[in-house]
Amino acid sequence: MLCGLSFVVVVLATSAAASDSPNIVIMLMDDMGWGDLGSNGEPSRETPHLDQLAREGLTATSMYTAAPLCSPSRAALLTGRLPIRNGFYSNNTHGRNAYTPQNIVGGISASEVLLPELLKTRGYTSGLIGKWHLGHRTPYLPLERGFDYWFGSPNCHFGPYSDVTTPNIPVFRNASMIGRYYKDFAIDRATGVSNMTKMFTEEAVAFIQRQAREGPFFLLWAPDATHAPTYASLKFHGTSRRGRYGDAVRELDAGVGAIVNALRDANVDNNTLVVFTSDNGAALVSKEEGGSNGPFLCGKQTTFEGGMRAPGIFWWPGVIAPGSVTHQVWSQMDLFSTALQLAGITPPHDREMDGLPLAASLFHPDHEFFRPIFLYRGDRLMAVRQGSYKMHVWTWSTPTDELRRGINFCPGSEVANVTTPQPTDHSIAPVLFNVVLLEAMFAHRAKLRRGEPQLNWCDPAVMHWAPPGCEELGECLKVPASNPTLCNWPH
Repeated sequence: MLCGLSFVVVVLATSAAASDSPNIVIMLMDDMGWGDLGSNGEPSRETPHLDQLAREGLTATSMYTAAPLCSPSRAALLTGRLPIRNGFYSNNTHGRNAYTPQNIVGGISASEVLLPELLKTRGYTSGLIGKWHLGHRTPYLPLERGFDYWFGSPNCHFGPYSDVTTPNIPVFRNASMIGRYYKDFAIDRATGVSNMTKMFTEEAVAFIQRQAREGPFFLLWAPDATHAPTYASLKFHGTSRRGRYGDAVRELDAGVGAIVNALRDANVDNNTLVVFTSDNGAALVSKEEGGSNGPFLCGKQTTFEGGMRAPGIFWWPGVIAPGSVTHQVWSQMDLFSTALQLAGITPPHDREMDGLPLAASLFHPDHEFFRPIFLYRGDRLMAVRQGSYKMHVWTWSTPTDELRRGINFCPGSEVANVTTPQPTDHSIAPVLFNVVLLEAMFAHRAKLRRGEPQLNWCDPAVMHWAPPGCEELGECLKVPASNPTLCNWPH
């Protein structure tokens, strides 16, 4: 039973200065569902730029994230390795999703090699516009991990906070904060109005305009407007038939159009690959601020299709056949390996890599590499997808205590003995059993070397009280006494 979705755009563009080194731009949406695109059947048809991207490019029908929520999914995309290998999980409690709230002590391990660090060996300049979410203490920030430019935030735009018990989230330009959400960068929780997507789009366009003349570049465009609390600028506010969430989608769609136009204006569009996807499926817990996973079961936080199957669009004029479709089973970790393949860089060979170089699937849509995809929730292998089959080794949807509080990751789509409110072990008799998948699971487990978990400890003292640059702004807050405790992950 298949269910799930997400969004990322990878753009590979060849510069005049280094035609053998394609530029790489990844647009990564936040909590946007497969069913939010008109090209995937959304009835309001409010994504004209994305729909045109699909008409002019390649649609990947089976694009999977590496985790059913933000932080571990992003860590896997940038390392080409499952979170269970790169350490972006917790073993405080088994089979629960961990991420990087602002009291997290850890972040992406120094032993991991990130995509921008590898691209730098070929002379790439790398920029991140938007949300990071791989750790917010200084050693974990983007400029310490291969990026040369950053405008955005280390965390999601939660708030507003009092700055007494909890500090507001900072916004950075490069290595220093330049303000905080809700105070210096307005988000109106009452109306859902904010200019953040507009700023993220303008920053991305400016980065392309600068770097297209200078040499190969990598741009990760990671706006977060579709993550609750959703927001859109006044220009888009109230324009969608889908409420605030639809307003946010419409503005992000316009941002995609602006970035594609910037590539055309820079005369690099014929050397540009664009891949569109998201970090996980739509969050279904809020009817007003969540998206659509189309026909797929459940949503964010689960390993059913709605939680981990992402929309995928690849666009490269003159290279990818317009209107083509591939049924290759993709993982977003493949974007890491495929980007290296196109840039002529050998991936690390001192560690197990999960991403595959799949450029052939872009150029020859009928080419399919038969491989398994392993779907984890926290430290527990939940399911395996290969070919047309998916085997559920464990099932779990929404914890019972959260159901009692009105939280439901599968609203209106519960399936008896499948969307179970308690973690249920099906190892002896897997749901949708397939002997090939069982053999793949045994082989995977036999050679799996788990990374040291990075998301076990939380401490109020590491929150955003005094980020780099706060002195110049007069925005430093008093740091409380350290009190490290094991993080509590509810689902």
